[in-house]
Amino acid sequence: MTAPHPASWMRVTPQGLYCEPGDFFVDPARPVPRAIITHGHSDHARPDHAAVLATPETLAIMRARMGEDRAGRVQQALAPGETITRNGVAIRLVPAGHVLGSAQVVLEWKGSRIVVSGDYKRRRDPTCAPFEPVPCDVFVTEATFALPVFHHPPAEREAARLLESVRLFPDRAHLVGVYALGKCQRLIRLLREAGWDRPIWLHGGLMALCALYEELGVKLGDLRPVPMDRKRGAGGQLAGEIVLAPSGAEATPWVRRLAEPVVCAASGWMRVRQRAKAKGVELPLIVSDHADWPELLDTAEAVQAPEVWVTHGREDALCHALAQRGVRGRALHLVGRGDEDEEATSETTG
Repeated sequence: MTAPHPASWMRVTPQGLYCEPGDFFVDPARPVPRAIITHGHSDHARPDHAAVLATPETLAIMRARMGEDRAGRVQQALAPGETITRNGVAIRLVPAGHVLGSAQVVLEWKGSRIVVSGDYKRRRDPTCAPFEPVPCDVFVTEATFALPVFHHPPAEREAARLLESVRLFPDRAHLVGVYALGKCQRLIRLLREAGWDRPIWLHGGLMALCALYEELGVKLGDLRPVPMDRKRGAGGQLAGEIVLAPSGAEATPWVRRLAEPVVCAASGWMRVRQRAKAKGVELPLIVSDHADWPELLDTAEAVQAPEVWVTHGREDALCHALAQRGVRGRALHLVGRGDEDEEATSETTG
């Protein structure tokens, strides 16, 4: 018997991607009875679902960010490699390499297989398991950096550039804007691997998730909160030190605590010079937790899918490039998805 086409059992609804035979959603944009969540970023993990299935780490992150009562009334952890079945649909989670706990959702029904990748990257990340390609009939991908201009350099090189700037400007603090979940912890580990064993100073909005990473087994070393202001006129603090903060903190009164800060930002968007300039970034660090252009195309080839569905980003560019390789692309135009810089932080003054 011919396997059903994935479009006959997986469809786009106002809530998001819906698996009809399994009666569940993947990363729905609003509360639903049953949700599978790929990872803990807020454009994928929304509060108030009745039941949530995710990796143990993603569930822990959701509880930390939303509170126990809003991270799913019923929470079911599924470790990578395990399989469960709902209404004949086999479900398993496979590492996506995006942030701690991030997973691709592999769905099989009547011989047809769909892989919903969520957000992912192909580079090494010392804070999470690497991406694993899974052959499938349809691969559902993001396209955040789906333009040929986006070739991410090695993240280790960018960490070395930061340390070199610290060496060159010992009288200034280095303030690095980072994403609170994933980018912050990854950059800390990269700095540790590069030999920085001094304290790394954190804005208050980053403390809780770093503590959770430690609880979940990701060692980050000596982390300390940025001290409160000293007496007026005493001058800035933490000259020669590295300070991490949510993007935007450099534009708040909080930044006055620091000694003539070198404003840095760690993001794939730092490849775009105009964007770095508009944000007043003195030292742009191209460190991304998303696949770049070559990696998006290589991944489509690795999963051997004849059809690729694109959730958000530069859908047209990616679909065009895939068509030239004999792969059918389809833009899903899902609402509510953002890039790695768009999530608002809950604190900007801590």
